[in-house]
Amino acid sequence: MPARTLIEMLHIVVGLLAATLIATLSAWSYPPAREDIWLVTGAAMAAVVAMGVGPIRRAWLQDRESHG
Repeated sequence: MPARTLIEMLHIVVGLLAATLIATLSAWSYPPAREDIWLVTGAAMAAVVAMGVGPIRRAWLQDRESHG
């Protein structure tokens, strides 16, 4: 897989892992809000993926240009 595209995908994966870690710790530390925490986390994860689409597309186009 081309380097730029892979790096952008890794950024998304790291963002999703960070959101999961924060949500897990938050839900553990405040159980009465567990469902709300995971609801907000789901929305945040969707936003991370949505914000990553443009950079992935640009990286893919750059990789395609450089590899002919």
